[in-house]
Amino acid sequence: TRSLSITSGDQTMFEKAQGEKVTLPCTFVLSEEDEGPLDIEWVLIPADNQKKEQIIIMYAMDRIYNDYYTAMAGRKQFTNPDPRSGDGSLDILNLKSADTGTYQCKVKKAPGVQSQKIQLTVLVKPARTKCSVEGPQVIGKDIILKCASQEGSPLLSYDWRRVSGTRELPATSMLNKNTGELLLKNASQDYSGTYNCVASNRVGTDECSVELNVTPPTNTAGIIVGAILGTLLGLSVLAFLVFCCCKKHREKKYEKEVHHDIREDVPPPKSRSSTARSYIGSNRSSLGSMSPSNMEGYTKTPYSQVPSEDFERTPGQNPTFAPPKVAAPNLSRMGAVPVMIPAQSKDGSIV
Repeated sequence: TRSLSITSGDQTMFEKAQGEKVTLPCTFVLSEEDEGPLDIEWVLIPADNQKKEQIIIMYAMDRIYNDYYTAMAGRKQFTNPDPRSGDGSLDILNLKSADTGTYQCKVKKAPGVQSQKIQLTVLVKPARTKCSVEGPQVIGKDIILKCASQEGSPLLSYDWRRVSGTRELPATSMLNKNTGELLLKNASQDYSGTYNCVASNRVGTDECSVELNVTPPTNTAGIIVGAILGTLLGLSVLAFLVFCCCKKHREKKYEKEVHHDIREDVPPPKSRSSTARSYIGSNRSSLGSMSPSNMEGYTKTPYSQVPSEDFERTPGQNPTFAPPKVAAPNLSRMGAVPVMIPAQSKDGSIV
């Protein structure tokens, strides 16, 4: 006896890129014996057997129910708006990597029941691929060209090619397709040019480019000598500035000390002539106050010991000292003994 059967059983695995559309086939043929109501159901079988199946979309009682699986809201639909025609295929729009899984189509029309599983894998195309150069771009050095995609489902594969010059990779180059590294050993100036990297997986490709410029080595000895001379010059300038600052500080300190030592109320020092006159005047006073009682042991101070150079005069200019005129007091009334006051003669002797 012929019964319900699913006819789309050839392809059970699908690989699509993220953002694309996929159609999971589920076509069937009914038999004359199937007289019950038609029921079509799509479910997502979880990888963990402990979890329940998620109903995605369902057709029952001549009606489509499309509000079960919220993760695909607005992105799922029956391929044929009327599944009774024998086509219960499922369309999933704008695929996401989370849509990867096992889907099952179940068709029921009593007494017939059939189902089919389909494996869907959503892959991410390589994207945001960046190229870079590692190592000094100097003749004789090893240079590594790196290529890596920021997005993309495994397994990613990388391939390098030269887009300038001979368009062939150098003979010493070594390529790692899994890591995207291209090693250029013992680089020469002929290696210079533009290199292109292509990252690919089963659903797409992406690429980037990098410019390589291999130059002769620089004169490191000259650079070192220049750096040393520059350092010494800088130290010399710094030492000169420190010296100038210290000198200026000492000058300011000296001026400040001198300013504090000078006092406005101190008279200027006397000249030698005034010193000599004071010396002679003091001698006169001491002579005038002498009495016979204190004349003993008195010695005349020679004028040669007077500390003055300006006091020397010609003989005609030497002043004569007249004996002082002193009024004789009434000694009897005072009860004192009269005292003789010595006088000075013209030749300077005391009489």
